[in-house]
Amino acid sequence: MSSLVKEDLAKRLFGPRRLRLQEFIEVEGSGSERCYLCAAVPPRIHCQSNQDTWIIPTVPVLELGLHCTVVSKSEEVEICMVKHFRDREEKYEVVEKWFLKDLEMIDGKEADTDNPYFDMHFHKVYSMEAYSCASKYTFARTLSNLNETYLKKDLKIVNFDSTYLNDDSIWSSNNRDCLVLMRICFYASNLLCLSLCPLS
Repeated sequence: MSSLVKEDLAKRLFGPRRLRLQEFIEVEGSGSERCYLCAAVPPRIHCQSNQDTWIIPTVPVLELGLHCTVVSKSEEVEICMVKHFRDREEKYEVVEKWFLKDLEMIDGKEADTDNPYFDMHFHKVYSMEAYSCASKYTFARTLSNLNETYLKKDLKIVNFDSTYLNDDSIWSSNNRDCLVLMRICFYASNLLCLSLCPLS
């Protein structure tokens, strides 16, 4: 279901704005509308000159004689709050927008409890309630990775369990989670079977 929503958001909202949706999570909104917190970046294209080939993140801003566009890296990663309306047709609307360069800190509230609450500190503090604790960690991990890729600034991520926040951890929340969970269940069932078998 979430991949269908991501595809729909990318097609209807971010594609026309020439942005690539990197990640989104569902957050608590007011009323009956669904709300999503999204991170989007400009698409990458190849630029060629006579000597070299570069991959440059792009936004339609400035044409150079190299058949590519260039934009300052500090303004390109967009974080936005999107409302999802359902009338006769699916509709999305950006209701709040920030840039990653302006994000000073992500506060996960309490690292030792399983809660979906977190704060994003820009010029003002925005309190969020994610759909789940796992989605909160997914979004924090995405912002951390985007910061490493595009800005390399000192982004403070506090009150998160670093074991689950690091992308190289086996517990990180991506496609490997099912595999890890299956392995744990397999080992647990083996131990249970071994413990129930009588010794001869």
